[in-house]
Amino acid sequence: MQKNTSYSLPKDSKAWQQAVDSVASLLPEGTNLQDFDALQSLPVFALIVVLPTHVSSLDIHQYVQSWVDEQPNWHLVTVAEDADANFVDIEIADIDTTQPFAKRSFIDVQVYRYLLVPVTDTLMHPAKKTAAAHIIDDQLTTRLRHELMEDYKNSQTAMSSDSLDVVDCHILSVGHMLRTHKLACFDMDSTLIEQEVIVELAKTAGIGEQVAAITEAAMRGEIDFDESFAQRLALLKGISTDVLDDICSRLTLSTGARTTISALKALGYHTVLVSGGFTYFARYIAEQLGIDEVHANALDIEDGEVTGHVQLPIVNGAKKAAIAEHTAERLGIEISQVVCVGDGANDLPMMALADLGVAFNAKPIVQARADAAVNVTGLEGVLYALGYPAFARSK
Repeated sequence: MQKNTSYSLPKDSKAWQQAVDSVASLLPEGTNLQDFDALQSLPVFALIVVLPTHVSSLDIHQYVQSWVDEQPNWHLVTVAEDADANFVDIEIADIDTTQPFAKRSFIDVQVYRYLLVPVTDTLMHPAKKTAAAHIIDDQLTTRLRHELMEDYKNSQTAMSSDSLDVVDCHILSVGHMLRTHKLACFDMDSTLIEQEVIVELAKTAGIGEQVAAITEAAMRGEIDFDESFAQRLALLKGISTDVLDDICSRLTLSTGARTTISALKALGYHTVLVSGGFTYFARYIAEQLGIDEVHANALDIEDGEVTGHVQLPIVNGAKKAAIAEHTAERLGIEISQVVCVGDGANDLPMMALADLGVAFNAKPIVQARADAAVNVTGLEGVLYALGYPAFARSK
């Protein structure tokens, strides 16, 4: 049966600050360790490695350390757990074993957290710093996947070879870890939920594949979002509104969605659902998750049928970014305290605006441009990208 279990997360970034304090001698003379903007400009990286526990029992730390040992320009510092941190308790519903297709509230993982610091007193141009992060990410991810492959070959356990790529490496500027973020904006389709709602609507009219193809092209950035939105909406003309509630009942939350929103709320975040989909469904999902506010497109209806007409303004990529910016301004929150999460090309503008843009099971173009890409966990991987350790069961 389903029951609630209490888990805990540290409420602040003391562990990261303590790690930064420990490498003060390696930073340029006069660096203010409390000036997060100044630290953001330095080539000091937060390295976060996330591996589901069911994949391997490998001690990832030894392989991270061996990679660093081959890099003469980098120094590795482990970010230790801070027993004195302030913790928040989060009530999370465990798996409901009575349901045939029940999913876990989150995926059990190992989370390894480090600082990567240059051994010489140096500054780095932002473009070069970004390039360095990508190089480190590629090299370290390749190394860890190789070790997983070797472990698989030598293991007697039955592990699918398809599982061997399941490791996330986040290489982020340390400023991301030290700032206190206060606003989190989430896309809905294929992010908070597993479906694309406009495709579900199309299925009821027997044109699901046609609309899905347009949706995929738009999410990959191959078609302008406004154009694709108008094309898809026109194809929905005549659909009865009687199907709307039925579609709501078929929508499934992404693994970790409840956990993530519950955790962020407990940590003091204001949460926003900002979707290129429709308000009818967005409000339903926001209510399910306890999200604070909703922004989406109105579905034009006349005489009980979808008209197929576009109601302006369309919530496209630019509008999503504007909503995130205006929400922060309205709440008195700095843009440097904003986190945005999505999976499609129309999410890139708000992700670029935010201090931290996180891609979730995203299209390649989005993963390439995001600050962090979550692929091996549920949506709770956003919390790990924010620097939090794995969930701890409260006593």
